[in-house]
Amino acid sequence: MTKSTHTFQIGDETVAPGEVKNVSLDVAQTYTGQPVSIRAQVWNSKAPGPTVLVSGAIHGDEINGSGIVREIIRNKPHRLSKGTLVLVPVVNVLGFEQHNRYMPDRRDLNRFFPGKLDGSLTSRFAHAFFDEIVRRCDFVIDLHSAAWTRTNFPNVRADLSAPKVAAFAHSLGCEILVDDKGPKGSLRQEAVRAGVPTVLLEAGEVNKVEPRVVEFGLRLITNGLIGLGMIERKPYAPIYQAVIRRNSWIRAHSGGLLDFHVAPGDVVEKGEPVATNMTLLGEEQSVVNAPYGGIVLGMTTLPAVMPGDPIIHLGQVVGGYKRVAKAIGEASSRTLHERMRSELQTNVYVSERDD
Repeated sequence: MTKSTHTFQIGDETVAPGEVKNVSLDVAQTYTGQPVSIRAQVWNSKAPGPTVLVSGAIHGDEINGSGIVREIIRNKPHRLSKGTLVLVPVVNVLGFEQHNRYMPDRRDLNRFFPGKLDGSLTSRFAHAFFDEIVRRCDFVIDLHSAAWTRTNFPNVRADLSAPKVAAFAHSLGCEILVDDKGPKGSLRQEAVRAGVPTVLLEAGEVNKVEPRVVEFGLRLITNGLIGLGMIERKPYAPIYQAVIRRNSWIRAHSGGLLDFHVAPGDVVEKGEPVATNMTLLGEEQSVVNAPYGGIVLGMTTLPAVMPGDPIIHLGQVVGGYKRVAKAIGEASSRTLHERMRSELQTNVYVSERDD
């Protein structure tokens, strides 16, 4: 039985069947003793069904997710035929206020779930959000961006060893699925442990609301709701779907300025040059090559590097990357996948290597 059967409740506020309501949950206090609240909009349909949470900005500077959630709230592109949709644009409101990834006590909120009632500020905050919102839901889509000076091509991260999580993740229609449980204390791992299938979308950069990322997030959430029978329409089909179980960062060999030869979402072969390290006067110092064939999941947007700096996040495709390369080669430039590749490429300088 799903958790959404009639009236939906967050804290002291209730949402009746057929109602769309803005609600607030007090989770902390400021130094002056004023309440700190997480704001949400809840869509409770007239018919019972699954409850889905879509959360943004658990890291306070990762606001692409906030843009995705706000787009749903503002334009209301879906009409639920059953179930409940809980939309939280910003979870880490304290970090968001300071354009900061972390909480005011310098802790990472996404390492403190499920939290403690008598713990640190971050732990108490996590406890309130987890107990009052997450545990009341049947599924969670958690929206993230890359860390500072990095960008990510959209990929869904999920524990594919859990059948309900795997089915939900595949239904979202994301081209890239990264199979992992997530770090200890993350919302994703702890929610799954608590019986709430949870997936995470990584896309774009911090401190930005990027148009194609918003479009991608809307498509992904729509597909998820279709798969759960909460809205009635045909799902969007990805141009391919690839599972990644091995992924690693390719690192700079020496200090200098990088010329990149690949962009987020590109497919590379083993040994292919992905970047050339140059001195400030344009002298070549070293060439960085791909250690295996795969997909560029993300990369640095900062070309000035020191030895050992991570520059390209590469994922190895289960079953090989050639079918992915074929699908991309045959894809129209009008597909969302290709428009996303084009847009993210503008964040880095990509050039052909002169051999």
